[in-house]
Amino acid sequence: MKILIHSINYLPELTGIGKFTGEMGTWLAARGHDVRIVTTPPYYPEWRIKEGYRRFWYAREDIAGAKVWRCPFWVPRRPTSFKRIIHLASFSLTSLPVLLWQALVFRPDVVFVIKPPAFSLPGGLLAALVGGARSWLHVQDFEVDAAFEMKLLSGGWLRRAVLAAEAFWIRRYRFATTISPRMLDKLRAKGVVEECSALFPNWADTENIRPLDRPSSYRAELGLKAGTVVALYSGNMGDKQGLATILDAARRTADLGIVHFILAGEGAARARLEEEACDLANVTVMDLQPLDRLNEFLNLADIHLLPQRADAADLVMPSKLGGMLASGRPVIAGASPGTQVADAVTGAGIVVPPDDGAAMAEAIVELAAAPGRRAALGKAARERALAQWDRETILARVEGLLAAGPPS
Repeated sequence: MKILIHSINYLPELTGIGKFTGEMGTWLAARGHDVRIVTTPPYYPEWRIKEGYRRFWYAREDIAGAKVWRCPFWVPRRPTSFKRIIHLASFSLTSLPVLLWQALVFRPDVVFVIKPPAFSLPGGLLAALVGGARSWLHVQDFEVDAAFEMKLLSGGWLRRAVLAAEAFWIRRYRFATTISPRMLDKLRAKGVVEECSALFPNWADTENIRPLDRPSSYRAELGLKAGTVVALYSGNMGDKQGLATILDAARRTADLGIVHFILAGEGAARARLEEEACDLANVTVMDLQPLDRLNEFLNLADIHLLPQRADAADLVMPSKLGGMLASGRPVIAGASPGTQVADAVTGAGIVVPPDDGAAMAEAIVELAAAPGRRAALGKAARERALAQWDRETILARVEGLLAAGPPS
């Protein structure tokens, strides 16, 4: 098949949408499909274009059998609500000529559009029309809903107008998928009919991410004392993650001397987090670790931490959860009962109320004192990853949908 992917994020980004879109493109190319991607220079989660990539002009490269077109766009050094809008819009604008050109010359079978940004919805449909292709929308993040829920944007009339416009364009896609059952419900609430929608969850590489039968080498590298329980967060450090909850929990447990918190990642909130954590001896802030050491790093954790702001519930599904579960360690998640994160973690960790540092601290202390319970929950986490998050199973199912085509 000939597949044209339109996504603001792609490899070599190591987290979030870029990681999953990149792995999908690589997997499909390895299966013999002709894959082309229209994207940007890598910039996430540092919010800084990676060295060696063009900032102000177009470029092309091959990555693992897929042809990748990089389009210039604006990356704010300190993203705010307004700057994020301009940032997303700039990609949709500069990538449109390349997208339409590829639709004409490549004549794809499918135009596969990754959302966000919502600005790209009309362009993806136009490309499918120009190229005579099927249009497929994949929603990784309901960023418009989240922006209003988190008060990044406000105004009743503005909310109604923007969400109505977004739903109008979403409904015009021949097929639409998203990454969790609650998000699929929301997609259908926007007017996508059931027979033209499906679940396409993110995954974990359960072959390369697996429990180690020895202590992680990171323990010695970081000088952690024997018996220290590591509570680990690794991923994007942005507004949606609710990382202040972890610092609150760290302050509440600082005097116990048995738990060390490690926060690894990049993002808009990192500088503020480092400043707030500077007086906490039980907190270490690190960069994202190389992909070839990811399993070693995830196995550093005795407990994985997954905070989430209450106002972002069911609008995003944290992509990092699959790796946490695959590593065979218990997860402490901030989530309300009945939300997608709570459902995914229950039985493989402890669910505490979102934005509640006291509850998270209590759960951490509880697990720190119970190695047997940590082992049992970690075993359940690994089993869940194998059953529900396996990459080969998920991508093979999506390949079948691509080949079969959505309903007429």
